[in-house]
Amino acid sequence: MDKDMSSITDRTKAFAVRIIKACSFLDEKPGVCRTLSKQLLRSGTSIGANVHESRSAQSDRDFLHKMEIALKEGRETEYWLEILIESEVVEKDKFDSLLQETKEIVRILIASTRKIKNRLNENKFSKLDATECN
Repeated sequence: MDKDMSSITDRTKAFAVRIIKACSFLDEKPGVCRTLSKQLLRSGTSIGANVHESRSAQSDRDFLHKMEIALKEGRETEYWLEILIESEVVEKDKFDSLLQETKEIVRILIASTRKIKNRLNENKFSKLDATECN
């Protein structure tokens, strides 16, 4: 596994731990906090799970699929954090660093998926060129 993959795997795992702690805090509050906590917990921990699972991908396409799922979960996590902050259910200063980390992870996942898509497209075109030469 290359250094970049190890880095995003470790980072999303640490992020999942932070999400679990944030959701434990939210679960202590009554009402809507518990409902939103469940949504945040599911999406926030799913990012790292999918990145981790991508390490065992059977092909570049399978790897891309898992990373795209992680990206979708990242965007959903970003949404839930924004909702919690903007509705003033939580204090902005307590959750802002978590939101910033989510945005950084999403940017990394966007860059990774673009890189994989470009490689897949290059391979597709190089195979087409090879068959035309025959």
